[in-house]
Amino acid sequence: MTEETRISGNEHDAEADRELSWRAKSVGLAALDLDDAELLHGWRSDPETAHQLGIWPCSLTAMRERVERDIDDDERDDFLILIPDSTPVGHVALTGQDMVNGAAQVELMLAAQHRGHGHGTAALDALVDLAFGELPMYRLTAETHMDNAAALAVLAKSGFVQEGINRAACLHRGRRHDLAVFSLLRPEWEELNRPRAWDS
Repeated sequence: MTEETRISGNEHDAEADRELSWRAKSVGLAALDLDDAELLHGWRSDPETAHQLGIWPCSLTAMRERVERDIDDDERDDFLILIPDSTPVGHVALTGQDMVNGAAQVELMLAAQHRGHGHGTAALDALVDLAFGELPMYRLTAETHMDNAAALAVLAKSGFVQEGINRAACLHRGRRHDLAVFSLLRPEWEELNRPRAWDS
């Protein structure tokens, strides 16, 4: 499941090298580390990101504690998304992993300055390939605000199907928001006409 590959942007900068847990054509997924808390904190503190995700930005201390807790959680896998020059552009996660029923949720967050370049779709495709190609998952789910057009487009492009709406499920900025509920089943993934992560 782990491919010991490195993305090197600058051979003289050892900190730019990051061992990859999973690799696809245009992105690599590196297991989240405690040192990544500051990076995640910065991304989550961006007002647009906070609005799109419906989150309340937390302190750096709280983010460090959260990352430490998540790393120790056996039911989730968190990754930094790296492009070929080793630049981290976002975070993707497989959470709530139920190995008995083969179900899990996907989460995706891109840094504001790296949106619109296809990194979200590439990272989600790579995570889906990991879930179905290396883990015994049968059903993946995702939720996003109905007005988050970018997330809706990425999910659809990666083969997810909208199966419903959780009405007024999220309170954000004094308003109730509907959440779109998406899923992708293993047979649907098998029918997708795209290269798999391991083909790159």
